[in-house]
Amino acid sequence: MTVWRLIDSGPCNAAYNMALDEAIAISVRNGDAPPTLRLYGWDRQSVSLGSFQKISDIDLRYCENNNIPVVRRPTGGRGILHGDELTYSFSARNEGHFSNGLLETYRKLSAAFYDALQKMSLPVVIKTDRESGRNLTRSPLCFKSTSYGELSLNGKKLIGSAQKRWQDGFLQQGSIPYSIDYGKVRMVFKNDGKGISGLKELLPDFNREIFKRRIKSAFEEVFDITLAASDPFPREEEAARLLYSEKHLNRDWIEGAAKPVSFYNKNETPKRA
Repeated sequence: MTVWRLIDSGPCNAAYNMALDEAIAISVRNGDAPPTLRLYGWDRQSVSLGSFQKISDIDLRYCENNNIPVVRRPTGGRGILHGDELTYSFSARNEGHFSNGLLETYRKLSAAFYDALQKMSLPVVIKTDRESGRNLTRSPLCFKSTSYGELSLNGKKLIGSAQKRWQDGFLQQGSIPYSIDYGKVRMVFKNDGKGISGLKELLPDFNREIFKRRIKSAFEEVFDITLAASDPFPREEEAARLLYSEKHLNRDWIEGAAKPVSFYNKNETPKRA
């Protein structure tokens, strides 16, 4: 049986969450680790922006005045106010299950989360068409738009996901809200947050530990693998610390005024591109 890794990090600092996801992706792409699913949370309410999103999409002063850290994801997509939720990242090489490109990768990962939510008695649907042009929402808020492969229920998006792809592999990050702080969403994004729903609103007896077990079993069934519990490797933690200080705490990177750090193989150290 093929063995992949499952890392359950618990709540972490916002910038460190981004740094560790990126470090794990580097390790996996280099062939130093198998495909890896990481589950984690946030030590406080935090905002993440897509890698190419404008900082003006949020009220940065409000975030600063209310102790809401702002970070920029390695992946694309739009903004998310993280809080009471489960966040995931998945890293793999472009081979095997994931050898057929972006859309097929989205579809296969969505199939696992679809199975997990179905087993939680939520009749979710997977979006199978792509929006473009005038059909795309102009909202800066991720959960106001449902893209190909994403899951929704009664028109409300339940998981927001985005990818970063390289020639040799990819990183997908996703947010699964348990509850929504509509007041904070409105203040951060100048958006009412309507059309968003958390799992606790849909399942009054929702249990987060059961949900994480459902995700694990769904990945194992969909991909015919075993997920083995693991901590990050020491080299990944070392890379994460470097990326944390050199990139994900860098205000120019967060505000979109700097290019991303180059960190492509195991012999490189982070530096400004």
